[in-house]
Amino acid sequence: MKRRHFITLLGGAAAAWPLAARAQQPAMPVIGFLGSSSAQATVKNIEAFRKGLSETGYVEGRNVVIEFRWAAGREDRMPELAADLVRRQVAVIAAPVSTAGALAAKAATSSIPIVFGSGSDPVALGLVASLNRPGGNVTGVKSLNVELTAKRLGLLRELAPQATRLVALVSPNAAMTAAIVENVHASVRTLGVPVEILYAGNSDRDIEAAFANLSQKLGAALLITVDAFFYNRRALIVTLAARHALPTVYFAREFAEIGGLISYGTNFDNQHELVGIYTGRVLKGEKPADLPVAQPTKFDLVINLVTARALGLDVPPTLVALADEVIE
Repeated sequence: MKRRHFITLLGGAAAAWPLAARAQQPAMPVIGFLGSSSAQATVKNIEAFRKGLSETGYVEGRNVVIEFRWAAGREDRMPELAADLVRRQVAVIAAPVSTAGALAAKAATSSIPIVFGSGSDPVALGLVASLNRPGGNVTGVKSLNVELTAKRLGLLRELAPQATRLVALVSPNAAMTAAIVENVHASVRTLGVPVEILYAGNSDRDIEAAFANLSQKLGAALLITVDAFFYNRRALIVTLAARHALPTVYFAREFAEIGGLISYGTNFDNQHELVGIYTGRVLKGEKPADLPVAQPTKFDLVINLVTARALGLDVPPTLVALADEVIE
């Protein structure tokens, strides 16, 4: 072999080495993210999820990929979105605030790990065998949001003592509907005050009709119960509550931040962060069956004094002192 030809061959082989090395590098793991809303409506939540991932050493685009699937307020789409992620063969499915998404994912796969965030009892829902020993391929975060129903109704009575009737707005199609109704009835026994249940949950028109109905009932005060359908329509609900001058208590701070009277519930940013941490731990090799269901430690009480004044309500100083945030 001529020397020049040998050098040419050697140079060609050297040029090919980086390509071969790159081809042998393992692909980055892919997280399938099931969201009930949209990317635009949950920017802070997504950043909190990424923050949780980063605490376990995973950074999107550097050593992990996130495939987002959004239901855009239609949780009936969750089965098809979950099935799509299963076909994509993602490494783990995360459903940070969608019980419907978690149930759909569990129905779609028994092998891909699933990390959920749910406002209801995951054992009663069939997501896990127990909180301490989940078993199977599912674990996550239980937010206690449904169990806070009595606390919210108590806050509503304190803020609107002149109200002669309390009404709970419930979505009939939610995965947690039965648990929500049960907690409303339990609250009635605790507070000793009757609470009427009003259903609305198929369309914006249903919500508008419910508020029109309520406006004809003198002395009504309203509880918005926990549901992704209501959360995704928070701007509409807060607008209608103001239009009909209805004292209303909500389950998430995002309602109060845009004009809702008062909110008390799980901090969804904190919940997303916890789900992100668990997702990262699963990617590192821990099994969902061995990860006890976590519970958030942060709950937010937010009072909007601007709205209280518009409704002619006097907020007790003791309640203001307890608030995590007061909007003035």
